[in-house]
Amino acid sequence: MPRPLTGFTAKVLAAVKRIRRGKILTYREVAHRAGSPKAYRAVGNVLNKNRDPHVPCHRVIRSDGTVGGYAWGTRKKKTLLQQERAT
Repeated sequence: MPRPLTGFTAKVLAAVKRIRRGKILTYREVAHRAGSPKAYRAVGNVLNKNRDPHVPCHRVIRSDGTVGGYAWGTRKKKTLLQQERAT
């Protein structure tokens, strides 16, 4: 039985769940929304471990505009963003 999420992880996943289809945020913006503005690398770690299909991790990109990592591969992430016409 999985443990309930608490603290930073829960805040990150909640922030990402609120990203609307067709929109994107950077890891830094998600960290800020989760209440830890300097924890953008930790955001990447949280999202890399997430397997909940209701959390649109593909909508989080790097500050330099590149897609960054994705648990199912960057090609899949790019495809999903293109399908959503993310801006």
